Amino acid sequence: MPELSIVVPVFNEELAIPHYLTEVQEILKEVTEDYEIIFSMDPSTDNTEEVVTEANKKDPRVKLLKMSRRFGQPGAIWGGLSYSTGKAVIVMDVDMQDPPEVIPEMVKIWREGEYKVIIPQRRSRSGDNIIKRMVAYTAYWFINKTATVEIPRNAGDFRLLDRKVVEELLNLNETNAFLRGLTAVVGFKHKLVPFDRKPRVSGSGKYFPLTGGIFIGFNGVIAFSGALLRLMTIIGFIMASLAIVAGILLIIGKLTGWYQFATGLATLGVLLLFLSGSQFIGMGILGAYIGRIYEETKRRPIFIVDKAVGFVKAND
Repeated sequence: MPELSIVVPVFNEELAIPHYLTEVQEILKEVTEDYEIIFSMDPSTDNTEEVVTEANKKDPRVKLLKMSRRFGQPGAIWGGLSYSTGKAVIVMDVDMQDPPEVIPEMVKIWREGEYKVIIPQRRSRSGDNIIKRMVAYTAYWFINKTATVEIPRNAGDFRLLDRKVVEELLNLNETNAFLRGLTAVVGFKHKLVPFDRKPRVSGSGKYFPLTGGIFIGFNGVIAFSGALLRLMTIIGFIMASLAIVAGILLIIGKLTGWYQFATGLATLGVLLLFLSGSQFIGMGILGAYIGRIYEETKRRPIFIVDKAVGFVKAND
């Protein structure tokens, strides 16, 4: 069992991987030589697989998991966690926005034995545009206001997990693997380590464009809070109250001769549109929760490995 496993989800990252390996392996020299780097890859259209395979030939500590199809970043991370064997596991991106320079401090804190989860927390987000920052801030604010567990703000999937934590995470067996939330669910004492987020080394994000980030944030809200269901009920009561008030105003307008308002088709049309829109929003929220129940009852795997390079029980 190596002391340290590093899980790196990748998709079409042939340009970033060589730079990543150079930087990380240089930094790991001052931490430990007993490690493994697992690139957990969704099937890519570039030479990502070939680049990692060549790296494995030069250094067997570099390993590859290739999924049978595109499961997305959560599935890739879960696959890496499942195949990891280290006493501690670090999950990080390949684009260098998760700075490898933080690794020695994370490992040092873990070795001291008090903390089983070490979470780097962004002091700045220089690599993100203002829209992405606003989406991230809003998502973290809403989740922490409504969720049953607290998820640290400005913290992504970049983190160190003790083997005990990893085993508990894998035992959860949830179809929607939102690592940031599930880490909070299993508990254990954690420590935040501040860092400055840098721009990507090359290319653009493959897993989480803006719409993907919004989807992941919504997924987190649905998975860890029933607040949207309660919000839907509140909106329903408000809309019903407005409809009653509008009805009373229409009756008063009719009795007093206020015909412009009482017979205003435009006003009535706006009211009906407002009520209909609220109903659709409510049905959408309810559908999201029902869809989650449906997915969980099917118990489909989060990931399926097609090829494993560098593992003792590799199936390649």
